[in-house]
Amino acid sequence: MLKSLRLLIPVALVLTLSACAGAPQRLDAAGDVHSLLTAIRDGDEATFERHVDRQALRDQIEARIAAEATRAGGNEEMRALGALLGSAIAQAASEQLIRPQVFRGVAEYYGYDAAQPLPGRVAIAGSLKALDDGRVCATRAKDGPCLLTFTQTEGVWRLSGFEGDIDMLRR
Repeated sequence: MLKSLRLLIPVALVLTLSACAGAPQRLDAAGDVHSLLTAIRDGDEATFERHVDRQALRDQIEARIAAEATRAGGNEEMRALGALLGSAIAQAASEQLIRPQVFRGVAEYYGYDAAQPLPGRVAIAGSLKALDDGRVCATRAKDGPCLLTFTQTEGVWRLSGFEGDIDMLRR
């Protein structure tokens, strides 16, 4: 019986540690996500900029808008026009979309309200999911799909991807 107990303890320890995999990463990211949410709530452009990887986010949003423009319309001419102008339209649109007031709508989708206090770091960490490539993402539900992706660069977790419906940014 003692021998069985000696084998059971390491197995239990491994299972406990694996359940916490990514927890330090999520907790670390949660502090910067909280700062981003505060900047969005307050319309603080400078703090917003520090917590956004503008180039990565712009590239992703532009690609998605250009793809939508190319698919738009039911006829061949409209798709060709979308393919021709999609990139230019997407570039101009992305500059207008990456702003605190636009992402306020995304935060509201998560249930954040400017009139309510923001959740603390531990609560935010609970809504983040550690990804295999070292990034973290925010999901609306525990096992739901990623909506916002954050990448750590130069010691700061920055918003680097938006996987939600593009219409959320147009509101």
